[in-house]
Amino acid sequence: MLNKTALIGSIASLGVVFSIASGEAVAQNSHQAHSSATVQTNQFQRIEQPLGNKVAVTLGGLGLISLEVWWFLLSKPKSQKAVATSGNIQEATVTVDGGYEPSRIVVQVGKPVRLKFERKDPSSCLEQVLIPDFHIAADLPLNQATTVEFTPETTGEYTFTCGMNMFRGAIAVQAANTTEEKLSTQISVS
Repeated sequence: MLNKTALIGSIASLGVVFSIASGEAVAQNSHQAHSSATVQTNQFQRIEQPLGNKVAVTLGGLGLISLEVWWFLLSKPKSQKAVATSGNIQEATVTVDGGYEPSRIVVQVGKPVRLKFERKDPSSCLEQVLIPDFHIAADLPLNQATTVEFTPETTGEYTFTCGMNMFRGAIAVQAANTTEEKLSTQISVS
């Protein structure tokens, strides 16, 4: 196969050879033809706008910039704590509709987690959910619940994304509450 640089160099060399053979540079011909036909006209005229219009456009632009900064940098994701069920499994339901709702799920370390993804959005981007830290890739059929189970062994923030990595969510794994552990230990000892 030809190298990309070699191919571009060959095409450029071919152009130089043709221009030398024709006796005149191609760029000079096109420039001369256009310069004689060009007539200086004042087609564009400045239209003065009232000060109120200028201020309104400027404030509108600043407002939109502020909204974008807030949306992408300052807004906090909606968070939900997983609910413990009878089998000591932490459960949470995530609605997949133009993103993930809630986009942040709080769970405890060392306890099994069951996430139910209910896909409502027909877009192809959200057909799959990926949780790379737990080696999970699950297909999400439309209008059905898909269950994903795993057990987090260490605390931290673990990301889950759509198949195209455009929509994101997070699983916040926290240490178990020490007071709850003491209570459950005292109850089981008694």
